[in-house]
Amino acid sequence: MTDREETGRAASLYDLDRDALADLLAGEPAYRIDQLWTGLYAQGRTLDDLSTLPKTLRARLAPLAEGRLTVAATSASEDRSTVKTLWRLADGALVESVLMHYRDRSTVCVSTQAGCAMACGFCATGQAGFTRHLSVGEIVEQVLYARRDAGAGGRRLSNVVFMGMGEPLANYDRTWGAIRRLHGAVGLSARHLTVSTVGILPGIRRMTAEPEPVNLAVSLHAANDELRDELVPINRRYPLDDLVDTCRAYLRAKGRRLSFEWALIDGVNDRAGDARELAAIARGLGAHVNLIPLNPTPGYPTRGTPPAGVAAFADRLRALGVNATVRRNRGTDIDAACGQLAAGAPPRPQQVAPPTRRRPTPA
Repeated sequence: MTDREETGRAASLYDLDRDALADLLAGEPAYRIDQLWTGLYAQGRTLDDLSTLPKTLRARLAPLAEGRLTVAATSASEDRSTVKTLWRLADGALVESVLMHYRDRSTVCVSTQAGCAMACGFCATGQAGFTRHLSVGEIVEQVLYARRDAGAGGRRLSNVVFMGMGEPLANYDRTWGAIRRLHGAVGLSARHLTVSTVGILPGIRRMTAEPEPVNLAVSLHAANDELRDELVPINRRYPLDDLVDTCRAYLRAKGRRLSFEWALIDGVNDRAGDARELAAIARGLGAHVNLIPLNPTPGYPTRGTPPAGVAAFADRLRALGVNATVRRNRGTDIDAACGQLAAGAPPRPQQVAPPTRRRPTPA
């Protein structure tokens, strides 16, 4: 399916690769292609700011550059280190991205879909359901806007994480098209790009064959099939043993560190038995574990593990030989933390019930 078919509108200027731009600029001097491509990506300018292009050419290109991604709302955390942007797409769909500032650099978390079809009950995006895939241009534009915002504050946008709304590997071609654009044209190192997935094995296998050595993060959340089937329903199609084998093949091919994301849910996946099961998988893959206290969402009644329990779980993992860190919850006060992005959509009418299946027995 083409981006035109997906959105019902012609592709934007940012959806066009270099060859397509050359076709668009047929009849113009060849150097105009370089001016436009370099200006949009390496320099990060908007079309209006590209004064090297004649006004007549900018006017001709303007319909392809307008109205694809417009700011509907922004909100900042109390300390202003985290800024969430709500984007309205050309067809009215809504997505969110999150820009996180550090002392001298910034990271942006971008969306690859409007909504999500993975149905993880504890995630606000999954509670809202799936609307559509984003195009290459809609993904890339989120990064370009973030780079300009970071630069205005004297910071450098150093990292892009595909961890916003949607499952990146369910929108593989457009996600990878954006990665190639960010790596080749924008100039971001592939080692500073991270793709997060709930475990779409065909997508991970395709990543393994790609030349760009991006980082892989797997939203694991449970280390036995019984519990993971409930928390992450795609596990019923791609169970843990197959996921582990596929991740191992990715590591052999890329030599990059694998990360496991683990949202700690009180009384569900934060027991000593959970830590043992997770450690057994993580050690075998040399994986780093990011622990994330579950963030509150309107459609999931179970609370996140309290701070003392989070610290205890991290200590258990470290004692078992696992490199584990507790991720700071940035943007919780503006619903911008992990699992909270929903673009203002309400959860499904029926709330998700808490897990009820048998858990590992505590030590």
